[in-house]
Amino acid sequence: MLTGPRAGTPVGLALVRDAEVLGAEPFFHEFIAGMERILVPLGVPVLLQVVATVAQASERMRAWAEQGQVQGVILIDLLPGDERVELVGELAMPAIVIGDPVTAGGLSAVWTQDEVAMRDVVAKLIANGHRHLGHVAGPAEMAHTIIRRQTFDEVAAEQGIRTTTFDGDYSEAAGVRAVAALAEMDDRPTALVFDNDVMALGALQEAGKIGITVPDDLSLVAWDDSALCQLAEPPLSAVSHDVQALGELVGAELQEILSGTVAKVIRAVPAAFVVRGSSI
Repeated sequence: MLTGPRAGTPVGLALVRDAEVLGAEPFFHEFIAGMERILVPLGVPVLLQVVATVAQASERMRAWAEQGQVQGVILIDLLPGDERVELVGELAMPAIVIGDPVTAGGLSAVWTQDEVAMRDVVAKLIANGHRHLGHVAGPAEMAHTIIRRQTFDEVAAEQGIRTTTFDGDYSEAAGVRAVAALAEMDDRPTALVFDNDVMALGALQEAGKIGITVPDDLSLVAWDDSALCQLAEPPLSAVSHDVQALGELVGAELQEILSGTVAKVIRAVPAAFVVRGSSI
């Protein structure tokens, strides 16, 4: 039976990401900083391993368990029916899911209620007069991408608003591609909602290069309100939540999991739509 966190033994995060994308993305730096604020005083570091595929993440987690390198794991960016959920059960490894509780398979989960935030953003853009909205999504197979995309389309359909989806991968280049594709459309969206801040920044730069004025011609809304959004010109409107506070919430729940508490679902406060100079 677990008696509490073991000082000196990490918790592991096998993150499926392109290393270049991760380097440019502020979210995980802030998220890990928040977790460490809770865990490091307990003597528990966070071990981050960046891998290319879900299969590699599973292999890494299995190796950690076999070698006793970690005392628990953080699961994030899960897919529907994700193999990693079953794996931690097989390994009897304490785990927490950052994402929709439906994907957690009974594990403890911290959910940021992305559907609530997306519903609010779309409703406010429509209220401001936009009649064709674009969504620049993250990787299509991820469960939270599916939830955001479905909510985006559902809210727009309820109001009779047209939508266009652009596929993305969280990279700056994905934002550039979305704006380049938009520029070729005859009836193009007047607002774009991005699934992270880096894609939105790429779009803002590309819009300036090709003569699309933000926000007069095109409104931009980022997801995750990093300092990059606030320092952009114009500053980016964003779906804003305190990522370090989210990390602290996860760290506190990990402490309880490692002490043997029963799995539970924690619903974090939904992100809020902060309007700045990039949207009207």
